[in-house]
Amino acid sequence: MEFLTEYGLFLAKVVTFVVAAVIVISIIMSAAHKDRDDHEDAGELKIRKLNEKYRKLRETIQARLMSDSERKSFEKQQKKEQKAEKKANKAKKKEGASEPESKPRIYVLDFDGDIKASDTDTMRRAITAVLSVADPKSDEVVIRLESGGGLVHSYGLAAAQLDRIRSKGIPLTACVDKVAASGGYMMACVADRIIASPFAIVGSIGVVAQLPNFHRFLQKNDVDFEVLTAGEHKRTMTIFGENTEKGRQKFLEDLEDTHVLFKEYVSERRPDVDIAAVANGDIWFGKRALEVKLVDEIKTSDEYLIEACDRADVVSVAYQRKRSLPEKLGLATSAALEHTVWKVLSAFRNQKIQ
Repeated sequence: MEFLTEYGLFLAKVVTFVVAAVIVISIIMSAAHKDRDDHEDAGELKIRKLNEKYRKLRETIQARLMSDSERKSFEKQQKKEQKAEKKANKAKKKEGASEPESKPRIYVLDFDGDIKASDTDTMRRAITAVLSVADPKSDEVVIRLESGGGLVHSYGLAAAQLDRIRSKGIPLTACVDKVAASGGYMMACVADRIIASPFAIVGSIGVVAQLPNFHRFLQKNDVDFEVLTAGEHKRTMTIFGENTEKGRQKFLEDLEDTHVLFKEYVSERRPDVDIAAVANGDIWFGKRALEVKLVDEIKTSDEYLIEACDRADVVSVAYQRKRSLPEKLGLATSAALEHTVWKVLSAFRNQKIQ
């Protein structure tokens, strides 16, 4: 009995702590959102040359596989080549020779999609930066895209941002390693070429909407819920009120119209696709997607970019918004709370086992 009393007090303390922590997090995150609104442009572009990344990986494994004498000879040869290159460049400058023609550039962007396509804002900033320097005659943009789709208007905006690249006449390649479905495929189809890994999920050209309805539950408990609107179609479906057949039919018509717009969007950008055959909501894995022309090539993004390093300067471009102090504190508090709750659950589980 004493154990149960102590355990009850312990649980009460934990609950009190959790509630207090949630309140603190809410206050901190609220301040973070306000601070973010006040400093919308507080961020920076992160530029990384992928040629160097892949070269270092190659040289690292080469060095590990060499004997000590081979490694010394290899490093000596590298230094000799670098010295000779610097000397040659210095001599050219003295002679007044023109600068060697630069390589084409491939700008690599990343998009990791959630239901709200939250990465759109950082992606559009990166696109704006790239479009200010990219040359349509020689350069290319690659978007490494991962998304299972989400809200129509959110992904419509994300696709429109990629359309900016295409409208400037700059070749755009979409690489899909895992999934580009529904809204994700809406974005991918903007590209001049889609490259997918063998088991990447592609397609899902359809529209879905689902919502619970608590009307019968409320009715059973004598709870009235009224929906007042001005405009016949202002509210066609409701969660708590009684849905009518007329309202349901209008909602379905809206879904169908959205689906038609989706199909038209894909057809305009991939005219070789038999849209009637693929726009039924089904998904295809990479190889099957190639057969129905939803993608153009089976290859991972790593394969494509490593090969591209031989013909171009491959540059990763990402816009990163600086986190404010309240956001950092909020993330730290959230991690601490998660750790505490996990310890409590583990202790409770161990107690039950004993």
